[in-house]
Amino acid sequence: MGVPAKLGMNRIFPRFVVLVMLAMTLATFAIYFVFSRLYGDPLDEIAMRQASGQIFLLQQYVDQAPADEWLARLNKVREVAGADVELLPLQAALPALPHSRRAALLSGAIVIDVAGKSFYRRVDLTGARYIGSDADVIHAQKLPIDVGQALRMEAIRYAIVALFLLLPIGWWSRAHWRGLQALSRVADDFGSGDLAARATVRRASSIAPLATRINEMAARIARLLDARKNLLHSVSHELRTPIARLEFGLELLRAAAPDPALAKRIEAMEDDVLELNALVSELLDLAQLDHGAVLRRAPFPLPALLHEQALLLASGWPQRQIAVHIADGVADINGDRRLLARAICNLMGNAAKYAAKQVAISAQILAGDRVTIVIEDDGPGIPVDARERVFEPFYRLSREDDHRAGGYGLGLAIAQKALQLHGGWIAVDHSALGGARLALTIPL
Repeated sequence: MGVPAKLGMNRIFPRFVVLVMLAMTLATFAIYFVFSRLYGDPLDEIAMRQASGQIFLLQQYVDQAPADEWLARLNKVREVAGADVELLPLQAALPALPHSRRAALLSGAIVIDVAGKSFYRRVDLTGARYIGSDADVIHAQKLPIDVGQALRMEAIRYAIVALFLLLPIGWWSRAHWRGLQALSRVADDFGSGDLAARATVRRASSIAPLATRINEMAARIARLLDARKNLLHSVSHELRTPIARLEFGLELLRAAAPDPALAKRIEAMEDDVLELNALVSELLDLAQLDHGAVLRRAPFPLPALLHEQALLLASGWPQRQIAVHIADGVADINGDRRLLARAICNLMGNAAKYAAKQVAISAQILAGDRVTIVIEDDGPGIPVDARERVFEPFYRLSREDDHRAGGYGLGLAIAQKALQLHGGWIAVDHSALGGARLALTIPL
């Protein structure tokens, strides 16, 4: 069954959103890393702009003062700048900075401490301000630095870009998903037997070429299947007439042939005709199921059907030990009794052909709405690699046991198609008896 379009979008689009947001986040960090390497830390630049007033006073007011007025102007800046400005020994300031910033401080540059909302700068490099000024550092604290505001602005910018990116992507994804759902429905309908199912998408859709190819493929498959079914059905029907003639001719020949040796040959030929007639009957049954036989559903007692088929099996294979176990709760089932009886008969007969001595049949209710019928034998079993192929028409294993058992390779194919028409399936496994275990699951 296909996934509903709305449910599919609910699953896919959030994953796509997460992927886009993750890609944008990684891109943001990559941009930050590249810019930091090429042009310096962007946060330092923001902090420098926010502290530009204090830096301007230091560079344009304090630094321009004569040596005898320098300290006085620095004290004046302390009063009007709204920041704590102090002088630190250079050797005390260096440990407060990371190694990557110390060289800049030693060269006389302003070094921003974003986390501490402060900056460092040497008084001067030559000791011209006062004795020992080349060994002192100006430390300005409590600056109006707030990179959080800048980060919030970046987050808003990030959200706006993501919104304008995801809205058209979401619109495109929705239209694209609808086209994919149309293809999925076609695949489901076609697989369910509706050979006329075709995909209909807009010509401008991005999946229109794919839909065209799928429609062409479906048309070719439908033609091939129809040709195969028609051939199988026609050949089977056409064989009926010559077979009837052979049967009639053999009856006349038997009546006119007093020779015992010839009568024996005629009997062998009649057996061959009966075998051919059985093959044609199975071909017709298979063709009818392939064409989608109409089920004549009606409630009927499943235990009675299983016991009936087991008695028929015991009469046909008296040398086999047939055991039937039906669990409590197995009662009526709503289905086509004739088709289900044919499927169960085929599977039981297949088990009896390959069994050494035992065939076990059991039935039980699963989850209240399904019944499982298990048929087991103590024969050679079915190899794992052939458990899917045994349901193909005319497929037979190349073992000696299979050649001795005879048959045409149609019994399991007919049984599987009958089960599929009822919405059920057959599972093949290894039996505890040593042979094959076939489990028929049928919705009640």
